[in-house]
Amino acid sequence: MENKLQIYNTISRKKEVFEPINPPFTGMYVCGPTVYGDAHLGHARPAITFDLIFRYLQHIGYKVRYVRNITDVGHLENDADEGEDKIAKKARLEQLEPMEVVQYFTDRYHANMDQLNVKMPSIEPKASGHIIEQIEMIKKILEKGFAYLSNGSVYFDVKKYNDNYQYGKLSGRVLDDLLSNTRILDGQDEKQNSFDFALWKKAQPEHIMRWPSPWSDGFPGWHAECSAMSAKYLGEHFDIHGGGMDLLFPHHESEIAQSQIANGNEPCKYWLHNNMITINGQKMGKSLGNFITLDEFFSGSHASLEKAYSPMTIRFFILQAHYRSTLDFSNEALQAAEKGLKRLMQGVETLQKLNSSATSSNDISKLSGNCYDAMNDDFNSPIVIANLFEGLRIINGVNDGKESITASDLEILKNLYNTFVFEILGLKNEVENTQFELVDGLMQMILNQRQLAKTNKDYAASDKIRDELIKLGIVVKDGKEGSSWSIE
Repeated sequence: MENKLQIYNTISRKKEVFEPINPPFTGMYVCGPTVYGDAHLGHARPAITFDLIFRYLQHIGYKVRYVRNITDVGHLENDADEGEDKIAKKARLEQLEPMEVVQYFTDRYHANMDQLNVKMPSIEPKASGHIIEQIEMIKKILEKGFAYLSNGSVYFDVKKYNDNYQYGKLSGRVLDDLLSNTRILDGQDEKQNSFDFALWKKAQPEHIMRWPSPWSDGFPGWHAECSAMSAKYLGEHFDIHGGGMDLLFPHHESEIAQSQIANGNEPCKYWLHNNMITINGQKMGKSLGNFITLDEFFSGSHASLEKAYSPMTIRFFILQAHYRSTLDFSNEALQAAEKGLKRLMQGVETLQKLNSSATSSNDISKLSGNCYDAMNDDFNSPIVIANLFEGLRIINGVNDGKESITASDLEILKNLYNTFVFEILGLKNEVENTQFELVDGLMQMILNQRQLAKTNKDYAASDKIRDELIKLGIVVKDGKEGSSWSIE
């Protein structure tokens, strides 16, 4: 298979030709959510980003095993090694079993992903279901001398690792800087160094999520789960590891260190990271209290929203920016995305009605090539969308009789839009087909009455029908093949 796909590898800080370890099989692991609250816009971006990548890799012929985890244990407050487990805290406040919290918010996350038309991954493992694998990995690290036991907890020896390898190679952090800048937190006196991270934590008496281990009744550290589960389902060295930019340090940095010692090599060949969504330049997230849940977007119930925005508007908004660029939220940006999506879907509908000619006035193959070139250039969805909008000029020109297209080019164009709009970008026309067919049938009746009035030279009645439709936001276009309608 000829491969022109280039992806930006965070660890090398450059674009590289994508060459899977065992083609055509491709393994991709993406860090999923910690399920202790409703999904917000910050959760939507990595889900949509890696859904786009999943879809495109499948489209160009790879057999993709996509693993996206659910974190349901071990993720402590402020991403630290001390404090309360985020899910256990939610369970305590709501007087629920922790797994009730997990199930409730996992179901709600899946419902939101369905609304956004995000495909389910091949495998979706939970941290709590892989305690044995995490314990076995920790045993290996201890046996090789890169971890130590302290008061029933196990910590990774970052300094010793850095003496033999390089801690910070993914994020660009320098260990000496970490030593000088890391503040000492309560309870961290059991660590040899403040930047060492927990592989296993001894549970305090009040801690309700605990498992037996050779060292204590406790729970795994947050970083351990991804190393253990990715190795289980994708092997000890796989193709792509992805996640949000906020996971670069310490989560992904720690994964590299763990895997290098436990398995003898780094976990993956390519690291991919989507950038943040911001509000007025500040990161959106639960910890900052400035997040808007997806349900609030869909209902318009948040005070910061001027109106409700549909799932496909949110998806289109995210795809309009390259996944590695910062995306700033505003009502104006979402409303522009809403209008752009409507134009694109109207163009797709118009495309289905076009008639062919003996010649083509445009090079359709060039348009198709531009879309593939954009996707092959590190999944550049905004350039794909720009080319699709350029194609709308051709579609509308043919519809208005100003352009022409052959039957074979028309099929290429239809296939191009079906492929990129629906299959690769994963957009959907949110108007149900049955509803559209009903509205279109009613509109055809109205246009027939208008045409009858024109035939009878009752131009006043014809103009009145047209003007009343304009008041409703419906524009009528008269052409050689008859009249058509669209919603402005």
